[in-house]
This record gives sequence, C-alpha cells and structure tokens, in this order.
Amino acid sequence: MHCAACVNTIEGALAAVPGVEEASVNLGTAQAHVRGRGLDPERLVAAVRESGYGASPLDAATPGEQEAAARRQTREMLRRTVIAAALTVPVVVFSMADVMFRGRNLLLLVLTLPVYLWAGSPFLKGALQTLRHRTANMDTLIATGTTAALLLSIAATFFPRVAAAAPGAAASSGSRGMSPVYYEAVGVILTLILFGRYLETRARGRTSAAIRKLLELAPRRARLVSHDGAGEIEVPLADVRVGARLRVKPGDSVPVDGVVRSGRSAVDESMVTGESIPVAKEPGNRVLAGTLNGDGVFEMEATAVGGQTALSQIVRLVQQAQASKPPIQRLADRVAGVFVPVVLGIGIVTWVAWYVLGPEPRALLATVALASVLIIACPCALGLATPTAILAGTGRGARHGILFRNADALEGARKITLVLFDKTGTLTEGRPRLTDRVQLAGVAEERLLGTAAALELASAHPLARAIVDAARERGIAPPKVEAFASRTGLGVVGRIGGAPSVVGNARLLEEEGIDASAVREELVRFAAEGKTPLLVAADGRLLGVLAVADREKPSAAPAIARLRAQGLEVAMLTGDREDTARAVAGRLGIDEVFAGVLAADKESHVAALQNRGERVAMVGDGVNDAPALARADVGIAIGAGSDIAVEASDVTLVGESLDNVPAAIALSRATLATIRQNLWFAFLYNALGIPIAAGALYPLTGWTLSPMIASAAMAASSVSVVANSLRLARRRLP
Repeated sequence: MHCAACVNTIEGALAAVPGVEEASVNLGTAQAHVRGRGLDPERLVAAVRESGYGASPLDAATPGEQEAAARRQTREMLRRTVIAAALTVPVVVFSMADVMFRGRNLLLLVLTLPVYLWAGSPFLKGALQTLRHRTANMDTLIATGTTAALLLSIAATFFPRVAAAAPGAAASSGSRGMSPVYYEAVGVILTLILFGRYLETRARGRTSAAIRKLLELAPRRARLVSHDGAGEIEVPLADVRVGARLRVKPGDSVPVDGVVRSGRSAVDESMVTGESIPVAKEPGNRVLAGTLNGDGVFEMEATAVGGQTALSQIVRLVQQAQASKPPIQRLADRVAGVFVPVVLGIGIVTWVAWYVLGPEPRALLATVALASVLIIACPCALGLATPTAILAGTGRGARHGILFRNADALEGARKITLVLFDKTGTLTEGRPRLTDRVQLAGVAEERLLGTAAALELASAHPLARAIVDAARERGIAPPKVEAFASRTGLGVVGRIGGAPSVVGNARLLEEEGIDASAVREELVRFAAEGKTPLLVAADGRLLGVLAVADREKPSAAPAIARLRAQGLEVAMLTGDREDTARAVAGRLGIDEVFAGVLAADKESHVAALQNRGERVAMVGDGVNDAPALARADVGIAIGAGSDIAVEASDVTLVGESLDNVPAAIALSRATLATIRQNLWFAFLYNALGIPIAAGALYPLTGWTLSPMIASAAMAASSVSVVANSLRLARRRLP
C-alpha cells in the first residue's frame, strides 16, 4: 500500500499498518501531508517496518540516489537467487537420482542451510514480523512449510533409526533403507520464489530513470547578460535568479522559464509541448526551460527558476503520479491471509490427533503428519501461479513488440475502460508533409513547387523541410535565391531571377500587397482539415497554395476500430488547435477530443477522467506526455518516441505502429484469466491433498501421506500451473 494512496486517511495509518499488503512503501511524496496533519513521518516509517514490510522515503533522495538504491536492491536479490540456485542444484541431483553414500544427508544439510538461513532470510523475517502482529501472508506459508521440511530432515539426518520407523519412510527413503530427508523441497521452494521476487524488484527499480532524463533537458549553465548589455558571462544554472537577463544563442537550450525582451527566433518546444512545429518567439512571448532555440538570437528575462519552472513541475508531476499508482491487487496474498491460519490450524489439530490417538512412535508420526500437511500446503504452486503467467504473458508480448514493465501493467490493462491518445507523434507521424497543392491558371507545378522550395531551402523550419523534400521527390531543382530574409511568424521572402518572391501565410501576402482572395475557399478548407496552408507568390502575383500537414499513421484508424470492438471508449488529447484536432479525430473515428492542452494540464485531464469513473490508458510518445503516462492507470509509450515517455510508462510498444495497443489489452485480459485458472489449480491440489496428508484415510485404509509424497504432489501442482501458463506463449493476438 503506497502512502500516497492513503493520505486522506493518514491519521489511522499507524493503527492500520499490520494490514499493509504491499511489500515496499514509498513515503516521500506523502511526508508533507503527514507533517501537515501533525504526524511524525519517521514514526510512520518505523511502524511500517515493524509490521514486516519495507518502508523508505525514496522521493526525499535525488533521482540519482534513487536509481543507485534500486540497483543495489536488484543486485542483492539477484545474488541471493543465484547462490540459492547454485547450492540447490546438487541437492536436487543427489535426491532425485537416489545417489547414496556415507554422510550424504549431512552434505545435503550443509548445502541447504545457507539457502534457508541466508537466501531465505527475507521470508523468515517477514513471517516472524507478521506473526508478531497476528497477521499472515505468503511469507508465513513459505517459512512454515520450509521450516517443517528442514526440521524433519534434520531429525532424519541425526536420528535415522527413529525416522525410518515412520510409516511410508521405507518407500520414500531410497533403495538402501536410508531415512527420508526433504532438503530438495526446501531449496527448490526458496529458489523459485526468490527468482520471482528478483524479477519484481528489477521492474520496480527503473521508475526513477524517467525523472533523471527529464532533469537532463535543462542546461547546466546559462549566458548572463552584463548590466550594460554589451557582454555576457556563463554562470551555473543555480546562480540564475528571477529577473536576470539571459542571452540564448542558436542551438542553445532555454535555461529557465522567462519572457523574450529582444530578438526573434523559432523555438522547438516539442520536448515540452509535444508539437513538432517550432513556435515563433518575439518580444513579449513566453519561453520554457528545456526547449531548444532555432537559428535566431534573443534575450530573455527569467521569470521562474529552479523548482518553479515548467520543466520542474513536470518532474514533480511524474513523481507524484508514479507514487499515487494503486498497487496490484495481490489476490494470492489476500487469500493467504485466510488460507494460512486455516492450514496452521489443520496442522495443529493433525499433530494433536496423531499424538493422542495414533500408534507408536506417536510423537514422530504426529510430526510426520504435521510436516506433510505443511509441505503439501506450501505455496509453491500458489507462488508460481502469478509469476509464471506473467512471465509467459510478457514473453509473448515481447515477441509481438509489447513490453510490459511489471505485473501492475498487466493487471491494470485488463481493467481499462477508456484509451486516451496523444495526437502528434502518436496518432500522427510527427513529420509534416506536403499533402495538397492548388495552382492558379497558367502556373506549372514545377514553378509553384520550385519557387517555394528555393525560398524554404535556407530555412530550418519543419514546414520548410516538407516543401524541400516534396520538390526533391519530384525531381524539381530549386532556382537560386538572392536577398533571402525570414519573417518570424509569417514566412520567408527573397528574389528569384530578379523577381521578388514570397512563401508564407495570408498576413505576409497582405503586407506585401499581394491579393490572395482567389484561394480563400481553399484556405478555409485546409484549415478545417487541420492542414497548414502556405501561399506562394512571385513578382507581385499569387502562384498558388501548398498545404502541409502531419498525416495520420496508417495503423491509427484500424487500431481505434479494434479498441471499440473490445468495448473501450477512445479519446484524443493534444496541445494543437481545436480545428486541427477535430479534423484528425473525425477521420479516425474519435468522438471525444481535448485540444489546446498544455503539458502540465495533460496530467490533470487524465485525473479528471479517472474522477468520473474511467480506468484510463494513456498512449503517448513525447516528454510532455510523461506526467499523463505516469498518472494514467496504464501508461503506454510508443517506443519510437522519447526515452522519457518510455521510462514513465507501464507498457512500451516497439516501433511507431499502433496495432499493438488493442493487442496489449487483449494479452492483459488473457494473462489475468490464466492467473485465476492457476490459482484454482493450486488450491485444488491443496483441497484434495491436505485431508490425506492429515491422515483422513488412515482409519479406513491405513494409508498415510509421507512428506516425500506430499512434496511430489506439490510439484505436480506446480507443473500444472506452469503448463497452463505456457499456453499464453502460443496465444494469437488481435
């Protein structure tokens, strides 16, 4: 249970900690709320730790420190798993191959003790701590089952004659009459469950990488303009104060939020706003930290620095959204909370019944029956039910280009009711292209496109590159341009063959005294279709119009149709204009549209949808999508997009195609169905095996279930679970 999810009831958290289900509690984002309500967060951390769960205020550390701590934790879990496996393999070989030699059992004990005492210590500590608080979870079953098997094996090792007298011992002791031991059961159970914990820890350890990459967008230094305005000095970003005058040169990242005071340029804000077209900046316009300046020079006045910048706010949003995600509903643990006390109760009743009513040696027979009950109830299959299905499901997804970060993503995707798409770079290609051309009478395509390409060749604007690329594809060589000049926010002008030529918007042609009324209807139509019209004129005469647009991906419409067929709602979220967004949504079959949304507001739109009862999957690719991806119930990043979006998401789709969005949801539903089936398999064996292990058939048939047979039954249930999970590897995805 994450503390961010219980801030509204934090006053009762100290009393409620014994019921905490999550094995790792992140308190960093909740500390301010805790202190604000008169509670001591350190006391809360200590109380959670005492309850048997880990608690660490990770958000209080820097992103780098968080990553280092996560890596250390992952390496430690991997080390435990590898060493446990290395020690368990020879134990299994000697046991299963029926290898007999003097001192064999003692050797198996020496190999098993480190696995039990060191590698399995997290389970033993967890069981002891939950016992102190009168609760039970998976650790309780793991600890009781392995402890019973180990103690019985130790007794058989040092008192072989007594152990060999137990019914069923001869059948389970090998061909040479040696007393039965169950060291391999101890090692295999602990190793398999450690491996599952390692996979979970590795997935969790990557969450802080998104925050670190966000912070890397901001430059480390800034150009501080001198008081007389004649010179400049580079200073560390930390030394910049509100009101400082800064100079931003071509190719520089804007250091802080501010307002342009002099100069003009076009700034690429795609890393913050997600829009691929640079925005013209002139005096009075706002600029944001982390955005990339084009080929102009401007001076700006700092209005927000440090933690007050828009980039820092995005970082905080990612942190808060990640911390507020609900943990996966751990069905196995909740069931274990009831199952464990029941099994322990059956075990105690079994021991007492055998001790009071059973034949001699009563104490040994009672202990053997108790061990059989605990071993057959040991949650090997229960522990495998979820991780094997998740491994099979995620493996199937990986081969299909769907990368799930963790089990939370698999479970969350099944519950989705609405899929929210970012537009630019997600539903569209993110690269403007020439889509239409309108030539006036008597104007050849070569002249129209050649004139536009000649003027745009000297510009770095994405729209310019679209025109130049279109001319190159058609084999049109642009003529030479003289007296080239860029009009920020309007277009470009120059002279071609001595004639003044213009490419730009209607306002630029109006300033140049060129009549554009002949294409007024086309301008209205292109705007309604979400396209950007570029008017081309030469020698005072309009030549025609070129329309440039960011085209929809071919996979977008089919993917949306399949999502609707799965019973899901589909909506679009974009920072683009309303008319452009509506045009794209209409062509793709999307009804609900949120347009003109800034980066910080995207996350709040996701939260608003959640507040109305929707389970939201956010699909995006840009830095500006990171907070929304993290806030959503499931964040789905397009793998061809920014690394930050990928790190903030729960699911990554390799490549640019959207075909795998409905496939990911279908795979999630199939995986969760398999987990439920696995749990039924696991409990079916327990329901049948526990009464037999307890001796229910002994009065009628004289049959008892030795711990070795119990161990074999437990293995059979595990095989059933694994086989059922492997069916996912062959499942066909839509």
